[in-house]
Amino acid sequence: MTGRPARGLLLRLAGPLQSWGTHSKYLWRDTALFPTRSGVIGMLAAALGRTRGAPIDDLTALSMTVRVDRPGVVLSDYHTVGGGLPADETVITVGRERRGEGKSTLVSKRQYLADAAFTVALTSDDELLHLCADALREPHWTLYLGRRACPPEGPVLLGTANDPLHHLVRIPLAAKKPRGGPQPVEFYSDRRLGALPVNSDAADSGDGDHHSGEITDEPLSFAPLEREYRPRRLYRRAAYLPEAEYGDFGTGYLKKLQSYIDTNLAEPQRSTR
Repeated sequence: MTGRPARGLLLRLAGPLQSWGTHSKYLWRDTALFPTRSGVIGMLAAALGRTRGAPIDDLTALSMTVRVDRPGVVLSDYHTVGGGLPADETVITVGRERRGEGKSTLVSKRQYLADAAFTVALTSDDELLHLCADALREPHWTLYLGRRACPPEGPVLLGTANDPLHHLVRIPLAAKKPRGGPQPVEFYSDRRLGALPVNSDAADSGDGDHHSGEITDEPLSFAPLEREYRPRRLYRRAAYLPEAEYGDFGTGYLKKLQSYIDTNLAEPQRSTR
């Protein structure tokens, strides 16, 4: 994150429920504690109207940094699948056969983030950013936060900016001022975070220049029978932000957010599609 600031988009991902799976398989559907690259890129592909098997090479070139406004609470939901169906319509097994009579009902456990809110900066070249901005304003397909049961609570696109990381640490937080003094705000990225332009005199937790592990959320294909992901490095930084940037909840927060957008962010162009 050195040299000339990149141009990018700023998104707000908030809703009653979100779910960003990283190890989901068969009857166990987990969620990461923040939006994944695969989830956000999939949302952009849906907005652009791309089919499941369409190429996504241009979208995977986007760089993504996430700010955790509210971490939310992890919920586990109990599901059953396939119960009460005729023998010829029961759930198909891994061997592509129908489950036998009396074994048709499967128990599925699924995790969600409840009441979480995130602000996301995406950077790339101008042409792709314009396409994505237009698509997010008028999406081809419905947008959702990781799963179809998780719609966003409002518009996803906040606007465009010449230096999105500058704004990522200044856009009002969707949270109350922490009790008992300042608390660090988490940032996650696919790039080093040492140069994150934090406006605070308090010391950070970690320098953000050394990756904190790997996460398997880099999509190679969304094709239904050929979904493929690969691991990538995850960079994390916990930084203190000024108390003035906490926007609280409800209409007070929304007014503060809209004031910041009107003053600092470019209005995305309307789609001509």
